[in-house]
Amino acid sequence: MSLTYRETKQQYAALRQTYDYILGERDRIEAFVKSVAPSSFTFLGCGSSYCLCESAAFSFRLRAGLNAQAYAGGDILLNGERYRAALPGTLLVAPSRSGSTTEIVEAVRLLRGAAHVPLLAISCVAESPLSAEADLALALPWAFDASVCQTRTVVNLYAANLLIAAFLGGDKALIASLDAAIRDGEAFMARVEAGIRRAAGFDWDHAVVLADGELKGLAGEGAIALTEIASVQAQSYHLLDVRHGPMVVVGPGTLVIAAVSGDSGGAGAQHRRNLLRDLKRRGATVIVYADEADADFEGIADYAAFSGFALDPAAQGIPFLFLSQIAALCRAERKGIDPDTPDGLVAWVAL
Repeated sequence: MSLTYRETKQQYAALRQTYDYILGERDRIEAFVKSVAPSSFTFLGCGSSYCLCESAAFSFRLRAGLNAQAYAGGDILLNGERYRAALPGTLLVAPSRSGSTTEIVEAVRLLRGAAHVPLLAISCVAESPLSAEADLALALPWAFDASVCQTRTVVNLYAANLLIAAFLGGDKALIASLDAAIRDGEAFMARVEAGIRRAAGFDWDHAVVLADGELKGLAGEGAIALTEIASVQAQSYHLLDVRHGPMVVVGPGTLVIAAVSGDSGGAGAQHRRNLLRDLKRRGATVIVYADEADADFEGIADYAAFSGFALDPAAQGIPFLFLSQIAALCRAERKGIDPDTPDGLVAWVAL
């Protein structure tokens, strides 16, 4: 059993600690944001963390009505002067596994060198270079992934970002939905893992991950997990956007993983079903996630993983990401790839 697999299966135990910790820090977080009174939020990340930043910026705009943007740390490090006009009055937020990745630490120092830009750091190391730079540092050491490819860390940082968005937007329903997703997590993994493995147990050489809204950033992370763990080409798109070009490379060697929850009736549901049928007609193997069971999706897809109860769309990201992680591990095991030692990768980048 690989370390990557063990940490994947430990993610819900860590999520419970993260949920309780962030709720316990709510007053401090809200007081800090109030003291800064930012005109915008700027999220900085690299790789998996950048995917989380895209989701977080979307959540802050949607949940709290706040101006928010996401930048790759390397882009700011190399081209920071181009973006200064977008940064006055902003609050930097940097979610990070190690708090030591050069692009992030140096980008933060670059932005804070010319003028004091406040920083909220969320890392999985209690004392890191990034935390030392921060005006407010939150630490989730129980969520730290020792394996090179992030699994447990990603979903915990995603949940932390979402909780902060919910605090600032007064979104009690989202907070409760995250709690429900975490409470069901162990049972969800037990219910769906074998089905994911059966569907992903063929010789696929290309993967596509599809999701909308706040889950689109997580779809990007799912594609990264498939690439890193399974050594396969993978991309992510908005659900219906796969028709706008990418469909030409979907075929019998393609595994598609899609989040298809939404209104159960009307044109939206029919568009989702029609897309899944189109993907199947092209020969793809399709795994779908939805919060509530749907016989149509189950009948079309090769495997459908359901939470079995209604979840806020953003909270659905927590169970959804597990599908890509297990599919990636399944292919790695079948191909004799060690997911703990991906070729050319290290746990975090030091330039």
